[in-house]
Amino acid sequence: MSPQAPLSTYIHIPFCETRCSYCAFNVYTDLESLIPAYIRALRQEIQVASANNPHREIHTVYFGGGTPSLLAARHYRDILHCLAKRFSLAVDLEVSIEANPNDISTAYLRELREAGINRLSVGMQSASGRVLRLFERRHDLDAVEYAVRCARQAGFDNVNLDVIFGSPGESLAEWKPTVDAILGYAPEHVSMYGLELKGGTSLRAQVDAGALPRPDDDNFADLYEFASRRLAGDGYAQYEISNWTRPQFECRHNLQYWRNLPYLGFGAGAHGFAGGVRYSNIANPVRYVESLNKRSGAEYDFPLTPAVAKSTKVNSREDLYETVMMSIRLTREGIHRPTFRRRFGVDIADKFSVGIGKMQTLGLIHVERDRVRLSERGRLLSNAVIRELV
Repeated sequence: MSPQAPLSTYIHIPFCETRCSYCAFNVYTDLESLIPAYIRALRQEIQVASANNPHREIHTVYFGGGTPSLLAARHYRDILHCLAKRFSLAVDLEVSIEANPNDISTAYLRELREAGINRLSVGMQSASGRVLRLFERRHDLDAVEYAVRCARQAGFDNVNLDVIFGSPGESLAEWKPTVDAILGYAPEHVSMYGLELKGGTSLRAQVDAGALPRPDDDNFADLYEFASRRLAGDGYAQYEISNWTRPQFECRHNLQYWRNLPYLGFGAGAHGFAGGVRYSNIANPVRYVESLNKRSGAEYDFPLTPAVAKSTKVNSREDLYETVMMSIRLTREGIHRPTFRRRFGVDIADKFSVGIGKMQTLGLIHVERDRVRLSERGRLLSNAVIRELV
C-alpha cells in the first residue's frame, strides 16, 4: 500500500435527541449545549493531525453519528473549510452525511449542499410502524417520504436509505412493505443490515428477559434473500454483503474501509487507520473537548493527536488478516489477487490454500483468475468463511 494513498475522513457527531433501542454507538443525549465547543475541538484536532502530513489528499468525508443532522449547516462549512486549509481535497470529493428524517427540510438540505455535502444517508430503518416504535425511532414512514422529496428538491442526486431487518417478531409479510417503500423512493443506494442485539442496549435487555422473541437465523435468511431478489430485479447491484447500488453510486468512503485503505477518524470515539497505525479517540465528548483545549505545544506523529486514547502499530501479519476480513465482504470485487500480491508479496490462494479449498468445495466462495469472492450462498455465511480463512 502506497504511504501516500488518498485518505478518507470519518467525523463523528455524537449528539442525539434520543437513543434508539438497538443503538450501541458512542452517542449522548442532552449534550447539545456542547456543540459549539465540539466544533472548535474538531478544528483543533484536524490542525494537529495535519501538522506532520500537510496537503495529503482526502477523497471522501463522512459525517456519522449520533445524529449529524442536529448540527447547523454553518458547522459543516466550518469543518470542511478547515479540512480544505489543512489537506488537499479531491476535485471529485464525496461528502456524506447521516440524517434523521425528522430533521430534514428542503431549506436545510439546500444549505448542506451549498456547504459542500453531496451525499445524503437517510435513516429510514423500516416502513413498519410497529418496528419503528420497537426501535424507539422518532419518525414515521411519512417523514421518510418527505425527507426523500426534500432531498430531490434540494438537488441531492446521491441518496442512500439505511434499513434494518430481522427485528424481534418481524415476519416476511411485515418486511415486504419496507422493501416496496425503498423501491418506491428510488434511492441511488441502499444499505440493509441485519439487526445485531448488542450488549447494553434496551432491545437486547428485552430479548434476554423474554419480553421479546429472539431473532431467528432462518428468518434472517428469508428476509435477506427476498430483499436481495427484489433489489436486483429493480436494477440495484449488490457490491458488498449489506449494500446495493445503482451504477456508479457505490459509497466510495465505505469502499476505503472494505479495501483496508487509510482513513482519519476525528471526533469523540472516532477510529482511524493511517500511517500504519490504528487508533481510537477519547469516547466522552466533554473529555474529548478538554483534551484539545489543554493541548500543549508538543508535536504528534501522524496521525496522532491529543484526543487519541489508544493506538497500535499494525504489523504486516495483522494488516494481511484485516485486509482479508474486510475485502471478502465485497461481493463483486472480493479479494483482488493482483492487488493482494502487490501489497503482501503472496497470492491469497496460496496463503490460505487449505481454507479456500474447503470453502470452495462447500460452494461458499468462487476462486477466479483475478479474485476470490463469496458465492451467493456464502454471503449468508460470511462470518463462517472469514473464521475459516483467518
